[in-house]
Amino acid sequence: MTKLSMFCITMNENHLELIKSIGYKPVGLGPNIHSKDFFRDNTNNNISKKNPFYGEYTFHYWLWKNYLNELNENWIGFCQYRKFWIKNYTKKNLNNLNEFENILLKDIPSEYEQFESILGEPIFVNQFRFSKFLKRNFTTMIKKPSLFFDKNKRNLKFHFDMMHGKGNLSKALDLLDKSDQKDFKEFLDNSVSFNPHNMFICKSKKTLSKYYHAVFPWLERCEKEFGFQLEGYGLKRIYGFLAERYMSFWFQKNTKFKVMPIVFKDISEFIN
Repeated sequence: MTKLSMFCITMNENHLELIKSIGYKPVGLGPNIHSKDFFRDNTNNNISKKNPFYGEYTFHYWLWKNYLNELNENWIGFCQYRKFWIKNYTKKNLNNLNEFENILLKDIPSEYEQFESILGEPIFVNQFRFSKFLKRNFTTMIKKPSLFFDKNKRNLKFHFDMMHGKGNLSKALDLLDKSDQKDFKEFLDNSVSFNPHNMFICKSKKTLSKYYHAVFPWLERCEKEFGFQLEGYGLKRIYGFLAERYMSFWFQKNTKFKVMPIVFKDISEFIN
């Protein structure tokens, strides 16, 4: 087993002691966090004002610019107060904190040492209900009836266009570093799944730094295209959604990766 430094991101100050009790590093984002016991995204070199648009990536930026060199050469991971890495699936309701803690990933199993990153088990966008697409893009679906029958045509590009604005992904792709453009486009056109939630675990801070050097300059260029006058969750958080797709691609392309399950559980339920 190898030591794991896990950062757990929350917007609720009441989660501080719970996160510390399970051995994770508490990250507090947003205006409701006041305790200095949290890692924050609003000190030193930061882009915290972009949090409503970037989501957890404002913390990733802070980590990159201010703290990455302070980390030991152990595995570095990220989870959220409602989404956690687990060792194995469970059918339990997990209403007990001790039971919940027992299934959480605390160390990296020795058999994972051959890998360089861990990603969440993929979600398949071509399995989404028709109603989800029809509500947002009725005209597109009607004009291309093959989308109803051929699930392989409902790829990552199609899904992003439907959920986050038609053509926006293509505009962002044009701003990506030339070394990645072709491969990322093929990934989007040929894939029907991605590793979700902007959650990943990285074996070394050197690899993590390389990822940050790739994703943040791209997102900054995208700001000139999309700006910040954005309305609606699907569009307002576009930088976080772009990063989520790119994260899957980048780690799959540049590292030897393994997937692990992620469980949905709001730790607020454990507050007495």
